[in-house]
Amino acid sequence: MTLAILLLIALALLFDFLNGFHDSANSIATIVSTRVLSPRYAVIWAAFFNFIAFLFFGLHVANTIGKGIIDIAVIDNRVIFGTLIGACGWNIITWYFGLPTSSSHALIGGMIGSALVKAGPNALVWKGISKTVIFIFVSPILGLLLGLAFGIFIYWLFRKSAPFKVDHIFRKGQLLSAALYSLGHGGNDAQKTMGVIASLLFSAGLLGSKFYIPFWVVISCQAAIALGTMFGGWRIVKTMGQKIAKLKPVDGFCAESGAATTLFISSAFGIPVSTTHTITGAIMGVGSLKRLSAVRWGVAGNIVWAWILTVPCSAAIAALSYFLVTR
Repeated sequence: MTLAILLLIALALLFDFLNGFHDSANSIATIVSTRVLSPRYAVIWAAFFNFIAFLFFGLHVANTIGKGIIDIAVIDNRVIFGTLIGACGWNIITWYFGLPTSSSHALIGGMIGSALVKAGPNALVWKGISKTVIFIFVSPILGLLLGLAFGIFIYWLFRKSAPFKVDHIFRKGQLLSAALYSLGHGGNDAQKTMGVIASLLFSAGLLGSKFYIPFWVVISCQAAIALGTMFGGWRIVKTMGQKIAKLKPVDGFCAESGAATTLFISSAFGIPVSTTHTITGAIMGVGSLKRLSAVRWGVAGNIVWAWILTVPCSAAIAALSYFLVTR
């Protein structure tokens, strides 16, 4: 294994760390904003379930990223470098402005940008890209609908219960829903970095003739995303937990449960969705259950614009990075 490959693996794990750092808000925003856990204990709780997610999910998403977005034959060190610089760069920019954008789509945009500069449109695997693009819109809508459905069901089930009793129950229930969501987050997002590292190793001839995800890659990526979650992206926590809609523990439970269900389904089918999009949609769904004005649609609109810009902007940064290292 050459020094260049080792440095690229380190860069990939840095992206995974930034993914956890950037997306920690997805896992803990509702449980912090409802004051079920303090920020310190919330990130520990989320990080633990991020790490053990590989015990519950297959590697379908990792395989999609590894060979289902761009032609694996065009992948080399410079393509991976451009990909990771594009994804990390966009993550840092959006973290600075407190925007909960998708690390997943930043990574996919980076892959597309580098591959386009190297080999043109023929390098793109349109089937995998189209599935991912479709779920840019499907995952937040599905999260919204499931969050709304959980909300309707729970509010109906506890319609005769005293508010104090409901609050007491769902303060405990939110520990479970946050754990499930963190499992879904670790099971979908960490696998994207696994796919990138495995494709790098395969292109260098280090995996033999068959593409697969080595176990050490799995453990390294799960540890990196969990460590990133431990540090937490507090700017984004504020946006997710306080600016979109005001939540009670029962609302947080419904939002996390709806989002977790979406992530479990998408991971089972190997679809690399955005955990950010999913939980944001679920929070909007639960918030709108009370009244439409309970959701701050102006903030939501800014977030949607950031979603739309993620793939092209990360692709542009990656394309420029690839171009510069080939001169």
